[in-house]
Amino acid sequence: RSALIVRVDPAQAVVAALRARYDPAARLGVPAHITVLFPFMPPRQIDAAVRRRIQAAVRSVPVFAYILAQTGRFPDTLYLVPEPSAPFIALTRALADEFVQYPPFGAAHDSIVPHLTVVHGDADAAALVQPELAGALERHGPISAICREVELIQNSTGRWEWMRSFALAA
Repeated sequence: RSALIVRVDPAQAVVAALRARYDPAARLGVPAHITVLFPFMPPRQIDAAVRRRIQAAVRSVPVFAYILAQTGRFPDTLYLVPEPSAPFIALTRALADEFVQYPPFGAAHDSIVPHLTVVHGDADAAALVQPELAGALERHGPISAICREVELIQNSTGRWEWMRSFALAA
């Protein structure tokens, strides 16, 4: 499988230890990130023509700044909320429109909710960890970041690995 993500290195100081304990994807090599499009096509199908299509879709969105300053929840997931969320939604829509056979999250959800997962797959852990994550954010302050690129990662070996980066519009 493959995925298109925005890596969020500035969040590592706040979320790395929690993700290592509570997010199975972190243990498989996925960095702190905001998912743009997942699942995406098998890595062996990603040729030069596909890469050009990805680049064209990503370039439809200009570079933007965002912050992570609050937590959010799905039933079994705890996450950080990026603000503004609109540019992430625009990236997802641009890629989903270009690759209609790969809808976001397999069309499992009615809306696009950009998020940086910290706890996944355990409602009790998500509830337990939420105050800890909120406290860490309060001590650290808002996490500021700039989205300049989308990364293509793939998991053909059991671990997620970087394949390529695609620059947003300058």
